[in-house]
Amino acid sequence: MKQQQRDGGARAAVFAPVDNRARVEAVVRRLGDAIELGLLADGEQLPGESELAGRLGVSTVTLREALMALRQQGLVTTRRGRGGGSFVSLPEVPAEDRLRARLRGWSTEELRDLGDHWAALSGAAARLAADRTAPEDLDPLRRTVEELVRAEDAAARSRVYGRFHVELAAAAQSARLTREQVALQTEIGALLCLVLTDDAYREEVADRHRAVISAVQDGAHDSAGALAERCVRESTARLIAVRLAL
Repeated sequence: MKQQQRDGGARAAVFAPVDNRARVEAVVRRLGDAIELGLLADGEQLPGESELAGRLGVSTVTLREALMALRQQGLVTTRRGRGGGSFVSLPEVPAEDRLRARLRGWSTEELRDLGDHWAALSGAAARLAADRTAPEDLDPLRRTVEELVRAEDAAARSRVYGRFHVELAAAAQSARLTREQVALQTEIGALLCLVLTDDAYREEVADRHRAVISAVQDGAHDSAGALAERCVRESTARLIAVRLAL
């Protein structure tokens, strides 16, 4: 029961069964993105191999191959002996080569479609939050914006950016929207490192997020939704531009 409570929300999406196709790659992507997004904490011990394989719906052989790949990427370390196991190792900056290789696997049409889905989720969340959320419930969003302003590197910025949209869905008081947003951020969140290196754009994103919060607080649901969608579409357009330049 204690483990189930600890693994609610974002963490539940991390450990849900992976797709049947290309399972090693799916496990590597799922856990790697969760680590880079900050859903799994630096130094955190992963469940044992048998338990983790069962929760992801893969064989222990598949899991071991995935953990080996994650070790090679510097995202997981393994300790032997008493107190040993596999532990999260959060890099200061995600390997740019890995992210660019990931981005090459997406066509511009797929990125645009993903951006449409993301905009729809965040827009709906903002509109619902404007109708349902009390002003004091917006404090987590405000703290996240200020954390974004202070974030020095692209890895931290992408994690905080993704967290804002997850918290916006949570402010909408919709468990389903929150789960969908978490799943989407583990899919695209790490790639945002490639567009958040620019300080000026970081400030622009922070201003857009503040505008969303203000509209939600004022109960202006149409404005809140439109602002959230615009923020997402701008980021998607930048990511597509990077993809075209590869």
